Amino acid sequence: MEPRIQYATTADGVNIALFAVGEGAPLVQMPIGPFSHTQAEWGMAGFRAWYQRLAETQRIIRYDGRGSGLSQRDVADFSIGALLMDLEAVVDHLRLERFALLAPMLAGPVAVAYAARHPDRLSHLFLWCSPRGDDHFGQGPMQSIQSLIKADWALYTETLAHVFLGWSAGEPARDVAAYLRGCAAPEAAEQAVGAAIKFDVVNLLKSVKTPTVVGHRQQFSWVDLNAARVLAAGIPDAKLAILEGESLAPWVGDMDAAVNTLSEFLTEADVGAADAGQAAATGLRTVLFTDVEDSTAFTRRLGDAAARDVMREHERIVREALKEHGGVEIKTMGDGFMASFGSAARALECAIAMQRTFESRNEEMDEPLRIRVGLNVGEPITEDEDLFGTVVIMAARIAAIAAGGEILVSEGVRQVVAGKGFLLADRGETALRGFEDPVRLYAVGWQG
Repeated sequence: MEPRIQYATTADGVNIALFAVGEGAPLVQMPIGPFSHTQAEWGMAGFRAWYQRLAETQRIIRYDGRGSGLSQRDVADFSIGALLMDLEAVVDHLRLERFALLAPMLAGPVAVAYAARHPDRLSHLFLWCSPRGDDHFGQGPMQSIQSLIKADWALYTETLAHVFLGWSAGEPARDVAAYLRGCAAPEAAEQAVGAAIKFDVVNLLKSVKTPTVVGHRQQFSWVDLNAARVLAAGIPDAKLAILEGESLAPWVGDMDAAVNTLSEFLTEADVGAADAGQAAATGLRTVLFTDVEDSTAFTRRLGDAAARDVMREHERIVREALKEHGGVEIKTMGDGFMASFGSAARALECAIAMQRTFESRNEEMDEPLRIRVGLNVGEPITEDEDLFGTVVIMAARIAAIAAGGEILVSEGVRQVVAGKGFLLADRGETALRGFEDPVRLYAVGWQG
């Protein structure tokens, strides 16, 4: 279903079009300068696939900047201050108290300026193939082809389309070129891009306190890899994530790698909340524990060497499921795992995927592997990359009483995932070791 377009109004009276899809923590994806058209993007397979993947775990907010797409087009101000007003209008319209920000290419300097101005509003900042905003980019390829806007608008958009998708693209590049021509008028594109390539936020980099990842495609030539390194080095504690590919479009090439890099970053603990070695609240998390059924007897029966071979297979299956569903491995306890998720639904999907994989494996092997899984949701404490607190202890106790091949969840998890299509059977109130009051548990249906 096509998302509903809404409108926000900026402080200087410009109407900004936006849509929001999915549930979970909000992630705002900024437009690439004047080349944005929310409605047209949803109608294109690549764009739509990207948004739908992200919307599995996040609430994705996408907006058209001033002068482009469905936003107000009769504007003349494309300064960095004006573009900041666009973003501010969107997040205020949606009443977002705290959100993550995804800024591709030309949006990067604007995002840096926002992070420096509103450190309390941003939970995460992900810069994708972005320039620093200095003379290096202003004198690069974008500057070189600016003259084409007036001389040959079609050639200009076709060139940008190849930059967007990679130079090996054929028919898809022509489709994207047509999309770019529909995003903005040539005059607006000339003004907006001309302003954007001169944005310089180098002096603001040290002021960014938000946890930041600089994501970059290895072969993306318009912003070279060294520029990405310099950008990451300029922001305190920023991380550099280098992915293979030449395309600015994250869904071209290995989209899974781009999704997983972003998801893993967004599900990390809010590192800005505490110094290393000090405990701090991390916000709402879903904690998952796994445990191999009868692992001691299993080892005695097979012997140490053979049992270890089987356990390596167990570790591979669990880690692949965590990676696929955006889970963060906290630690392994020999015959089990502790993991954390930003989304309860993704945690349940991960648990179901694990059980189904083990079931398929057991049909072909003489020695079956069955795991118990327990989940709880709450606000744990983080310390030295580990999680602590009542929510963690309860998740471990729930896993301990599950049977092999069973997934048990707390009442809190049931409430969070209500209406999302999971099959939950009430197991009644159960006494858990260390807890005075009995806890109501639910078994998750995953077979069939």
